[in-house]
Amino acid sequence: MNYKTKYEKEIRPRLMKAHGYISPMAAPRLVKISINTGVGRLHEDKEKEVVEKYTSMIAGQKVHGRAAKKSIASFKSREGMIIGYSATLRGKRMYDFLTRLIDIALPRSRDFRGLPESSVDKSGNLSIGIREHIAFPEIIGEDVKTIFGLEATLVAKAKNREEALELYRELGIPFKK
Repeated sequence: MNYKTKYEKEIRPRLMKAHGYISPMAAPRLVKISINTGVGRLHEDKEKEVVEKYTSMIAGQKVHGRAAKKSIASFKSREGMIIGYSATLRGKRMYDFLTRLIDIALPRSRDFRGLPESSVDKSGNLSIGIREHIAFPEIIGEDVKTIFGLEATLVAKAKNREEALELYRELGIPFKK
C-alpha cells in the first residue's frame, strides 16, 4: 500500500477522531516536499551538470537552478551564478519520493539512528539532511565520481508542531527514541 492510500484510508480518519475534526480538510496533511542541493563549492560546469542530472533523477522532475543574489568574494560567487538546485514536489511525485525516502534512502544512509524530533519546526515542517545522494535507488554507485548532499523539507499543514509530529509518526518517519 502506498503512502497516499495509507494516509487517506487509515491515518486521516485516525487523526480526525483523535483531534475531533469534522472535515477531512482540517486534519493534518502533507502539502509538498522541497528538495534542495548546493553546488557553490563546485567550480567546474561539468560537475554542476552532474549534480543537476542526479538531483533531477532523485526528484523525478527537472530541477531549477538557484542563482546567487549577491556576490561574495570569500565564497568566489558572483551575482547571478548558479549556486544550487531545487525542486518542489506535490501530488503523486511527492508520495513517490516519500516512499523512496522512508523505505530506502534513510535506512541506507551511513550511521543512521533516526531523525531527531528537533528537526520539526514550530510550523510543523520537517527538514532532513542527506549526506550522500547515493542512498537513493536511482543512483548507481559505481558510476558516481562526485558525491553531494541534499536537503528535503516536508511541509505539513497542521495546527501546531505536535499534530505535525503525530502525522509524521503515523506516516512511518523514523524518529530517535
